[in-house]
Amino acid sequence: MVFAGKRPNNLGVNNGKLASCPNSPNCVSSQSADAVHQIAPLTFTSTPEEAIANLKSIIESLPRTQIVTESPDYLYAEFKSALLGFVDDVEFYLDRNANVIQVRSASRLGQSDLGVNRQRIETIRAKFNEA
Repeated sequence: MVFAGKRPNNLGVNNGKLASCPNSPNCVSSQSADAVHQIAPLTFTSTPEEAIANLKSIIESLPRTQIVTESPDYLYAEFKSALLGFVDDVEFYLDRNANVIQVRSASRLGQSDLGVNRQRIETIRAKFNEA
């Protein structure tokens, strides 16, 4: 757990928003306006309850993943890298007004993540769209 780092204290939903990404490129957010950090939210056609349940089962099926916080409209999970145990903080916010799931995935340490956070969200999106 050398590279786990400390859990950030800015996690969660504040006025309908997830925390903004830092300046480093190792974060993506569906609520970010700049191209470096921007990623599309998850969209669904099921009920919001079914959507969040599907998302939870997908997250639980992924390796080295632990759901830390869960509520009807929010999931927060920690993803650990296989090799060095780097921890990424990944959040999902069910935005009932927009009928989407907002996403944020950020590395705790370092600058570059070699696209890992973006790739993770796209992997989750693909599984989510299959469900």
